[in-house]
Amino acid sequence: MSEKTGMFGRKEHASMPGKQGKSCRTDQYDLLSVKDLTVRYGKMTIVNRISFSMKPGQWLMIVGPNGAGKSTIVNAISQGVPYSGTVCFDGLDIARRKPSELARNMGVLTQSHNVNYSFSVEEVVKLGRYAYSSGLFSSTTDEDEQKVRSALDLTGMTSIMKQSVLTLSGGELQRTFLAQIFAQDSKLLILDEPTNHLDLVYQKQMFELIQDWIKDTGRAVISVVHDLSLAKAYGTHALLLDHGSLVSSGNINKVLTRSNLESIYSMDVYKWMESMLTQWQDRGE
Repeated sequence: MSEKTGMFGRKEHASMPGKQGKSCRTDQYDLLSVKDLTVRYGKMTIVNRISFSMKPGQWLMIVGPNGAGKSTIVNAISQGVPYSGTVCFDGLDIARRKPSELARNMGVLTQSHNVNYSFSVEEVVKLGRYAYSSGLFSSTTDEDEQKVRSALDLTGMTSIMKQSVLTLSGGELQRTFLAQIFAQDSKLLILDEPTNHLDLVYQKQMFELIQDWIKDTGRAVISVVHDLSLAKAYGTHALLLDHGSLVSSGNINKVLTRSNLESIYSMDVYKWMESMLTQWQDRGE
C-alpha cells in the first residue's frame, strides 16, 4: 500500500477499499478507547502499552513528571506520531478514518501558536469550520455563521472580532484559538498544556470556558497538565504516568492519592500543597 501524510502530520497507509472505518471492540458507551498504545523512537520506548477509555462528559487529566510521556500520548491520539496499538473513536479505528472526518470530531489546542499573519480574530475562528466545507473556496453556510458567532460570544471575543491577531495579548490569542475549536464543534477536545504560559486570570477563564463547553453536551476533554491543583479542580478522571508507563487511572480522586503521587514525585505532594496554602491564609494583617 502507498503512504500518505494525514492532516495531523502522521504518515498513514492509504485505506484499501472496504477498510475505511474499521470497527473496534469497545464498550458501546465509550467515546474514546485506547488499547496498548506504544510509541518508540528508535530503540527508546517513550510510551509503553497504555490503555484507557473515556465516556462523554468526562474530562481526563494526563499528569506525571517531565518525561513521563504525557504529550506523546495526545500526539499519538491526534495522529501526530506513529504508534502501535489501537485508538478507537466512537467505535471506529481512528487511524482508518478520513482526515476531514477526524477534523470534525477532534479538536486540538496547544500551549503556543506561531502567528505571523494579520488575519482578524473572526477569520481565525472561521477556520474552525473548514472541515465542514466542500472546498477551499466554498461559501459559508448559515450553520457556519451561527457556530462562529456562538464561539466568539462564549469566549468573550465578539467585541474584538475585527482586530488583527497580531495585536492580541497571550490570553486573547489563546482564547481566539479556543473559539476556533468551539466553532469546530468537535466531540473530543485535546489540550496540551493550553494555559502553561498564561496569567492566573486567563488560566481560570480558559478552564471555566471548557468546563461549561462540555457540560451536558456529549463532549469530552483530554488535558495534559503539570499543575496538579488545576487537575483536581476541573478533572473528572486522570491518567498518572511515570517514565512512559501507567501508574494509575480512573476517577481523579482515586488516582491522585497521597501514596500514588509520592511514589512518582519522591516527595509528599499533599504536605507540600498544604504548606503552600498556608502562605495565603489570613493572618489578620
